[in-house]
Amino acid sequence: MATNSLSRLFPLGLLVTAALLTGCGTVKEKTAPCKRPAELTSYAEDRRQNCGPMRSVNDPAIAFAAIRLE
Repeated sequence: MATNSLSRLFPLGLLVTAALLTGCGTVKEKTAPCKRPAELTSYAEDRRQNCGPMRSVNDPAIAFAAIRLE
């Protein structure tokens, strides 16, 4: 009889445990913990280099033949 009542309470215990573990932190901390504020990004200049225009690498006829769309 003791195991029967424990087996009925086990799913409830899992639910309570999951609720307690996921309930830590504010909504802002849980949704966007790594985002930088926009004000901080405007102090440094952008160090990325311009890559130029994109161009085709493969010949279109060979690419379509490879996927059998001739």
